[in-house]
Amino acid sequence: MAYAQPSPDLHTALFVKFSRDFSDAMRDRARTQMAREVQFALLSRDPKFPIVVPRCYFADYHRETGTGILITERVPYGQSGIEPHYEKCLDYRMPDPLQHYRALVTALARLAGTFKAPHLCGIAERTFPYDTDALSVGQREPYSAQQIRNRVARYGEFAGNFPQLLPDNIRAPAFLARLADEAPRFIACAPAAAAALTRNPDMIALCHWNANVDNAWFWRNADGALECGLMDWGNVSQMNVAMALWGALSAAETDIWNHHLEELLSLFVAEFANCGGSALDSRELLRHILLYASRMGLAWLLDAPPLLQRLVPDLAEVDHEFVFNQGEIYTGEQNKPGDLTKMLNDEWDAVVFNGYVNQYLHRPIRVEPNERVRAWVLDGGPSENSSFHIVGTIFDTVYKEGNY
Repeated sequence: MAYAQPSPDLHTALFVKFSRDFSDAMRDRARTQMAREVQFALLSRDPKFPIVVPRCYFADYHRETGTGILITERVPYGQSGIEPHYEKCLDYRMPDPLQHYRALVTALARLAGTFKAPHLCGIAERTFPYDTDALSVGQREPYSAQQIRNRVARYGEFAGNFPQLLPDNIRAPAFLARLADEAPRFIACAPAAAAALTRNPDMIALCHWNANVDNAWFWRNADGALECGLMDWGNVSQMNVAMALWGALSAAETDIWNHHLEELLSLFVAEFANCGGSALDSRELLRHILLYASRMGLAWLLDAPPLLQRLVPDLAEVDHEFVFNQGEIYTGEQNKPGDLTKMLNDEWDAVVFNGYVNQYLHRPIRVEPNERVRAWVLDGGPSENSSFHIVGTIFDTVYKEGNY
């Protein structure tokens, strides 16, 4: 961006977000999420705003059509002391995940606590009125107890087939037995759980509902302490702070949940009170976040195993798996490398799979009807293209150029 009247405090690298996607009707349904994001962006222009967010240059939203635009500074990841961008579910790429989650939880608590303070709580109430119906990533009919049992059984099979993907404590026989017993019974408790999450007004505050590490950026201050800013404020709302903490920690490594959850909740409680919020009970907060995690688990996460097996070909069950490496043979003198002149002139003596001429003519691969096959195909060349195919049928799933 170039300015007619340049100034050192004006960013020249900007980020533009548009609410509509006219090429995808499903994605365009999310256009209403920008309504609150625009309100929040304008609110964040207050010099006393409690946390760091991208500086807003322009924001507007047309409620009747759901058309909105937001223009902010662009976060310079990997530059000027700002750490690289971190993808969620990949915490091992961060130099110190726990320290990053401390910074993240502190920022959430500062925002929530500040707008619970007596002199500011009215702003949150007027601008972001509490609406439980708006706090949903999607509607889904609740499963019956039998459907939950079926999904728990499927999860147990997944845990047995792919133990390397799961921590020990959530694939142990005792855990699976307890899950099979308790998960179906939770259905009857769902109304009570929903009521519990809305009962305490002290725990309802202005929050980012998807503050995973991929919606944050991190840097160190003059004292060397890690700090963070937050972005992507679609559907910013007043909500139970446990919901916001679940959103921030849901993609964290299980080590965070197993060994550091209570520490992070205590940090949130202390910072929340320090910034003007009520003195929350960390034990009640823990119960709420576990209740929310249970609701999300039954509504969505028990459907993850079949999704993983569809998306990751290594996991899908097959009857046969083969590797085919296509290459050319350029014969030369006995016990010597191939003939380089032939290679340069593309004068091969044979094109083969897995190094031998006509080997599958003499020892064909046999697959029975309706058996499922996975084939890994490499065109080793060095010269000829490969048009690998099966005569008489087609592949139902193909990953090109190693993109599996």
